Amino acid sequence: MPETHTIPATPETVRWGAFDASFPPVATVASGDLVVLECVSGGPEVLPPREAMLAVHPALPRIHAACPRLGAHIITGPVAVEGAEPGDALRVDIEKIELGADWGYCGFRPLVGTLPEDFPFRRVLHIPVDRERRVCRLPFGPREGGTELHLAPFFGVMGVAPPRDWGQINTKEPRAHGGNLDNKELVEGTTLWLPVWTEGALFSAGDGHGVQGDGEVCINALEMCLTGHFRLTLEKGGGPREPALRFPRAETPTHYVSMGMNEDLDLAMKQALREMIAFIVARTNLSAADAYQFCSLAVDFRVTQTVNGEKGVHGMLRKGLLF
Repeated sequence: MPETHTIPATPETVRWGAFDASFPPVATVASGDLVVLECVSGGPEVLPPREAMLAVHPALPRIHAACPRLGAHIITGPVAVEGAEPGDALRVDIEKIELGADWGYCGFRPLVGTLPEDFPFRRVLHIPVDRERRVCRLPFGPREGGTELHLAPFFGVMGVAPPRDWGQINTKEPRAHGGNLDNKELVEGTTLWLPVWTEGALFSAGDGHGVQGDGEVCINALEMCLTGHFRLTLEKGGGPREPALRFPRAETPTHYVSMGMNEDLDLAMKQALREMIAFIVARTNLSAADAYQFCSLAVDFRVTQTVNGEKGVHGMLRKGLLF
């Protein structure tokens, strides 16, 4: 029977800002087990002042004091899956996402974001969250008291360890191992497939987002603490119906999703399109030329994010059109 493993966010179970195939796992699970990862967000520079009366997760100050800051995000893991080898695929079923705080933050700072030349200063908003109603309230907007946004929480960072010859890499850039995908489609009820690059796969998650627009243009979404329930299932050789997986791919309740990442947004678009064409060809009797034209007629390609160095594009194929 599958087991459930709960991993709280502590200085011993998180890494601050890095993926590395040499990081030892904080837990080892069997294929099909459920892993509950508590994830926290933010460095000391983004914590709310005391007068804001917003409760800070008790693990955050301990993590800030004990963990070296190797890069951008605090991620919980890695978790090893028994039997995972390079060339396999890790199926990540996102079964549940719990809100972990009554607030989140959204900020920007000089030299980052999509328009650093227009906004060469620092600004951080601390945004209250109503967990029961699953909304946040912005301090600006046309109505008195601000603007409410309905939450659609997801994890900005979900990834396995990269190939060993990459060494240690920052969590900032999304790559073939996943990582900082910042894809708002990856909500509760979604399945993410990640190519396995090293023994055990070594899955980690973090960078909780309460809500985000496509593009994540200022560099932050609603950054907040989340707890994710991930069922980790090994698919040998990339799965029975697919060729060996090269890049992350997802399936939402309504769509199949391809992904492309590159410093050049045009090349990210080409990668997402090639991945979608390959996906369609593998599952149908369509030729590559047929699939190319079908994508032009019926697949939506969206800008995932423009702020992580490696920009993102994702293709959205609505279920029921082909299969």
